Amino acid sequence: MFDIGLNLTSPQFANDHDDVVARAFAAGVKGLLLTGTNLHESEHAQALAKEYERCWSTAGVHPHDSSQWTDESAETLYKLAKNEEVVAIGECGLDFNRNFSTPVEQEAAFTAQLAIAAELEMPVFMHCRDAHERFLTLLEPWRDKLHGAVLHCFTGSRQEAVECLNRGLYLGITGWVCDERRGIELRELLPVIPADRLLVETDAPYLLPRDMKPKPASRRNEPAYLGHIVERIAHWRGEDRQWLDAQTDENVRRLFGVRF
Repeated sequence: MFDIGLNLTSPQFANDHDDVVARAFAAGVKGLLLTGTNLHESEHAQALAKEYERCWSTAGVHPHDSSQWTDESAETLYKLAKNEEVVAIGECGLDFNRNFSTPVEQEAAFTAQLAIAAELEMPVFMHCRDAHERFLTLLEPWRDKLHGAVLHCFTGSRQEAVECLNRGLYLGITGWVCDERRGIELRELLPVIPADRLLVETDAPYLLPRDMKPKPASRRNEPAYLGHIVERIAHWRGEDRQWLDAQTDENVRRLFGVRF
């Protein structure tokens, strides 16, 4: 198992980075990808990835922080990308649900980061919420130029999944799928995702699986709980859990070029 989405820079993990990583590996997780969501957090994620074995990071600016994007932002990402721990550009994309940054600002930052990923021949780690059509429109000119791409924390419809898969994207699935209130549609479309295009993640400390028993007292998600998510995904896909572990690990190696 490899967790492709861990927000280890979150304040919720500020006091126990060592324990969180240790618990993950003790639970059978083989590697961690630490998410960079703005320039400061990307630098922090890279530093943490350097500190721990079998950890890597992304470097990018989340749509929420797109208003901060400048020409200097691109320079910072180029510099960060030279570090061996950084294996993807992102988290970048569009989020029209809250519009913490304007759509125009989001689109400019997203396109700039796609250009950086293409130039550096690096995969891109993407976010999309309530912006599917515009997301695909902006992505389209870059598809053949990108080394690879994953839409992390996918929570869209079956049709949206198919349209993303038809464009060669990997889809990251989180504990959202374990939510009996809002994850049913995602659960039902799991078989649509080819096994060689599926990635798994916790997006910790967010999205604690609601069907975990007993629930952690802290209500905080951790990469140590990835096994629960993978077991449920394998069950709903009708696949052997160990086989799915191995397949998703191979997908990680193929997309991000890491060895673990």
